[in-house]
Amino acid sequence: MAGNSFGELFRVTTFGESHGPAIGAIVDGVPPQLLLSEMDIQHDLDRRRPGQSRFTTQRRERDRVQILSGIFEGVTTGTPIGLLIVNEDMRSKDYADIKDLFRPGHADYTYQKKYGIRDYRGGGRSSARETAMRVAAGAIARKVLGAKISVRGALVQMGPHGIDRDAWNWAEVERNPFWCPDVAAAERWADFLDGVRKAGRSTGGIVEVIATGAPVGLGEPVFDRLDADLAKAMMGIPAVKGVEIGAGFRAAAMTGPDHNDAMRMNEGRVTFLSNNAGGTLGGISTGQDIVVRAAIKPTSSVLELQPTVRSDGSDAEIATKGRHDPCVAIRGVPVAEAMVAIVLADHLLRFRAQCR
Repeated sequence: MAGNSFGELFRVTTFGESHGPAIGAIVDGVPPQLLLSEMDIQHDLDRRRPGQSRFTTQRRERDRVQILSGIFEGVTTGTPIGLLIVNEDMRSKDYADIKDLFRPGHADYTYQKKYGIRDYRGGGRSSARETAMRVAAGAIARKVLGAKISVRGALVQMGPHGIDRDAWNWAEVERNPFWCPDVAAAERWADFLDGVRKAGRSTGGIVEVIATGAPVGLGEPVFDRLDADLAKAMMGIPAVKGVEIGAGFRAAAMTGPDHNDAMRMNEGRVTFLSNNAGGTLGGISTGQDIVVRAAIKPTSSVLELQPTVRSDGSDAEIATKGRHDPCVAIRGVPVAEAMVAIVLADHLLRFRAQCR
C-alpha cells in the first residue's frame, strides 16, 4: 500500500491500524534545535481524544504519545522524529458479526476489491483512528511555524444548523464540546445531536480553519500551489467530501469586482479590503488570513438497518454496532488544524530554502 506519506521538506509518514497494537508516525525534515517535548504534542492529542463527552465515541483511549527518536536534551536534532501511541481500548468482537459484510459508506468494498484482503476490525488502516498521528505531527509543525503563525479551527455548521458569524468568539471554542465559536449555536447543537444519537443515526458538519500570521510568498504558482496543497490535505482526512478556500463555492455567484480583493497602501504596505481569495493569489500566500473550510459527511456507522452485500456476493442487511461518533466533524476540528499546520510548515521550509 502506497500513499502513507505527506509533504515535501516537512514530511509525515503514518503507520498502524485501528485495532492493531499501536499507531505511529515518522516526521522528517524538522529543523534542529527546536524545543519539543511529549507534553507539547499531548496537548493537541488531548483535544482530539475520544470519549470526552456523550457527543463522541466512547472508545477510551488515552492517546499517550511516546517520542522514540529525533530529540536530545529537550530539543530536536534534525533527524527523523519517531512517534508511537499504543492502542488500549480495542473491542474487536464488536466487528465479528459483520466481518463478511460490506458496511455502506465505508472503505470495506474498495479495500477488498483492490487488495484482496482487509482488516474488518474497525476499518483497519482506513479508520479515522489514524488521524491521531496527524494531530501529533501537526503539533510538531506548529513548532516549525513558531509563535507568529497561529492555526485555529472551529466547527461552523452541524447538520443543517450553522453559526451566527456576528457572534464569533474564539474563547468559546474551548468552552464547549463542539469547538463552536457561537455559544448560542452550541446550545442548540446539543439538543439536535442528542436527538440524532438517540435515533441511532448520524450527521455531518463543516470545519473552518484560519491561519493568521503567515508571510507573503508561501506556495508555488503551478502544481504546488498553497491552496491546492491545502485542499489535498483536507480531502485526505477521512470523511471529508468538500473543501473551500476563502469564498469558495460562493465565488461562482459573485461578479469579478465583488470577488476581487481590492488593494490600498497603508503606512507603506499593501493592504487588502476583503479576503475572498482566502489568503492566496496564484497559489501563493498574500499575508492575509488563510481560510479553509472542509465539509465532513455523516458518520457511516449507524444503528439503522441498511441494505448491503456480503463478500460472497449475496444480498444482506446490516446495522453497525460498536462505539461511533454521531458527528465525526466534532473531532475533525483538531485534525483539520493539524493538516493546515503541516502544509504551512512544509511550505515555510521550502520558502526559506528557495528565497532566503
